[in-house]
Amino acid sequence: MLDIDTKRRIDAARDLLVGKVPDPKSQVEQITIALIYKFMDDIDSQAEQLGGQRKFFAGSFARFAWRRLLQPRLGGQDTLRLYAEALSKIPQNPNIPPLFHTLFQNAFLPHNSPETLRAFLKIIDEFQYDHSERLGDAFEYLLAILGAQGDAGQFRTPRHIIDFIVALLHPQKHETILDPACGTAGFLIAAYKHIQQANTNQQGRNLLTPEEKERLANNLQGYDISPDMVRLSLANLYLHGFVAPQIYEYDTLTSEQRWPQRADVILANPPFMSPKGGIRPHSRFSIRSKRSEVLFVDYIAEHLTVSGRAGIIVPEGIIFQSQTAYQQLRKLLVEKHLAAVISLPAGVFQPYSGVKTSILILDNALARRRESIAFFKVENDGYDLGAQRRPIEQNALPQIAQAVKEWQAVNIEEQEKETTSPSSILPKLLGQGMALIVKKSIIAASKDYNLSQERYKQTTRIQSKYPIVRLGDMLKLEFGTRITKRKDEGTLYPVYGGGGESFRTDKFTRQNDVVISRFAMSAECVRVVKGKFYLLDSGFTFSITEEFAGRAIKPFVSQALLNIQDQIYGCARGHAQQNLDIKVFKQIRIPFPPAQSYSPKAGRPLF
Repeated sequence: MLDIDTKRRIDAARDLLVGKVPDPKSQVEQITIALIYKFMDDIDSQAEQLGGQRKFFAGSFARFAWRRLLQPRLGGQDTLRLYAEALSKIPQNPNIPPLFHTLFQNAFLPHNSPETLRAFLKIIDEFQYDHSERLGDAFEYLLAILGAQGDAGQFRTPRHIIDFIVALLHPQKHETILDPACGTAGFLIAAYKHIQQANTNQQGRNLLTPEEKERLANNLQGYDISPDMVRLSLANLYLHGFVAPQIYEYDTLTSEQRWPQRADVILANPPFMSPKGGIRPHSRFSIRSKRSEVLFVDYIAEHLTVSGRAGIIVPEGIIFQSQTAYQQLRKLLVEKHLAAVISLPAGVFQPYSGVKTSILILDNALARRRESIAFFKVENDGYDLGAQRRPIEQNALPQIAQAVKEWQAVNIEEQEKETTSPSSILPKLLGQGMALIVKKSIIAASKDYNLSQERYKQTTRIQSKYPIVRLGDMLKLEFGTRITKRKDEGTLYPVYGGGGESFRTDKFTRQNDVVISRFAMSAECVRVVKGKFYLLDSGFTFSITEEFAGRAIKPFVSQALLNIQDQIYGCARGHAQQNLDIKVFKQIRIPFPPAQSYSPKAGRPLF
């Protein structure tokens, strides 16, 4: 928990720098460098107090000791020159570990104001290297100002979403944990804290042995292509007590150096956007693509161990894009790796982006055992969806987390027989439409392996005393035909298709019927059209098949279709234009009461 004094100091340092160093990332870098500088001197002072010798600021480097920067007799310009020289010379110090060499590489003072520097150093001097966890929390608060790195499609992952994903994967002390696009190491820190908490008894005593702690530190690894992000990750982990963090400047998508490595747990929020011209990946990826989001998910899936697990934040393109690479990726996931898809609200990354995202939960062991995939929908995550992301009472994350754990543990056949505990949350979410369990065979049926929950709403169990019937068995679809305004314009009858009236013509093909949109679908994809009209090929009506003739009443089916517009809209595919997937539409199931039980006067099906 970040204490008030530490937060005040960080805010004061930022406020002081903003006039001379307006870029937030540069502010973070300057505060980071100064903190590490100060803490090296603190470590030297502790060594002296214990009867030892100074290590970092000894010999020719003694003149750069922190305490000398704060000497009252040192003038402003002298302080400026000494500090700037120290930043350039510290990387040459043979007595500092490689971590500090990396942190100070290319470090410099970005302004020439003696007054600003002296006031800044005075604030930094108030920090004490006496509690790595408290300093780590303070540094995470500092990193929160970074916000978006929009040119690379990178957005800071909200802390509560990170904790949610880590809790779902439940990393263990003996497992290797990787973030291949680690940014500031937020996922790795959260995994470390999760393991620490899981290995702490009720008295607050940490149960990890020194050997286990050392192994855990070595098991947490991260890659990032940006040298700046690597330095921030190293500092973040160092301030959380890691002496030698395993963070590497590495291009996950184009370099093959670390390709053979595997991990038990992978946590990631990879870059959403590809640079102009796409990525130029090496040839070892199983999916051929130049899209960064496709390649990162492929990389993660291929680098899990046999029983490995992963939690990945992905943009919606991964869920439903129709290009070949996206379809191939989803096919790979469904057949070998995917356990669950969790849809997040569109505003999770506000104020940096309104992009819609989902979480893919990969679990190789679970995927081998199950013939189904679970879908969950998070409607509220504890914050409003405005730019300020203010806290609200509604928060579905705890319920979703419990339901995912139940899904991971319960046998799906037992779930379908409703033999789970009455206290289970999963059946409740299924009934509320916040969860869905879909057979892999159904997902594969439409060939595009679409992972949108709306597409498969019809696969939920329907509670009804009547038989459940597929639309494809009951209905004969009657598509419209195309005419053009230039040739067929008239005045008598409206022309309808997937939307409203297009123009008028002097001939008609339908009368008093229900039209279902086929092309350019919207949420209102079923509508009643009264009177005579002409139907374009962008819509269709229906008649009852011979099998159900005499048993099904068309008004009943029409009302049923109006009642399930959301399911029908969920059958849409495509990105720029949403078109109905007829094969999936025909799989929708509805209760089918006998003809005599339907009351036209009531105007609705009785079930």
